[in-house]
Amino acid sequence: MSGVVVHLPCGADGGEPVTLRLGPGEVARFGRGSPRTPVELRLDDDAVSRLAGEIRVTDDHWQLTNHSTSHSYLVENPEGAGEYLRVQPRRVGAPIPFEFSRVVLPTRGRSPVAFQVFAPDHVYLDPDSMGVSSGSRTVMAYSLDETATYFLVLVAMCEPRLRDQSRVGVPTTPQIAERLDGHTASGTLTARAISSHIDYLAEQKLRMGPPDSHAPGKGDRRNGKREEIVGLALRFGLVREEHLALLPPPAR
Repeated sequence: MSGVVVHLPCGADGGEPVTLRLGPGEVARFGRGSPRTPVELRLDDDAVSRLAGEIRVTDDHWQLTNHSTSHSYLVENPEGAGEYLRVQPRRVGAPIPFEFSRVVLPTRGRSPVAFQVFAPDHVYLDPDSMGVSSGSRTVMAYSLDETATYFLVLVAMCEPRLRDQSRVGVPTTPQIAERLDGHTASGTLTARAISSHIDYLAEQKLRMGPPDSHAPGKGDRRNGKREEIVGLALRFGLVREEHLALLPPPAR
């Protein structure tokens, strides 16, 4: 399994975003933290406990432990129809079924504290081996959820080539944001959110290697990453013409 990606859009004290990558068996603790209570994910709010909880990764899902004695935490599915789980105080190892989750902690301010979790690859049965009890199970090489926002971003990246505009380059992040404006369940996608989905596709879902270290600059490396993602998705048929129906009608 590819593990879990935890993303805090804004670090403590308004600092840089924080991204953690955890493999099976690894644990990340979150909370306000202190010198005596270190945490991997620091949440800067006085209503959050020093050690608020922890994330534990298994082979095919992740678990949330709530260390608070008084506050419940919410785990929302931003790409669903309002689904959420409530993790009660002192609950240990609550399994989270969503592929993309938003963990929300209550605060005394107008806005809660929240961070995002991208789950491990989901495992699917091999239809050719149904009813066969011998041997090990077969997993899908590329486990993609066609209802997820990251897949919509992938379709938008592949759209020009699927429409036989082979001379057109892979869309840039601003172009993808404009193409999907208002078309996702979570509303408008920011450029930073789209970049996170692209990184998630490359590193977790498609398990591509690191960007070319000889590329002149960050922009060139990101362009190369998008080209590799589109090339792999089209070669293996992960995105096909029928998937264009997921996008809004193209502008005239």
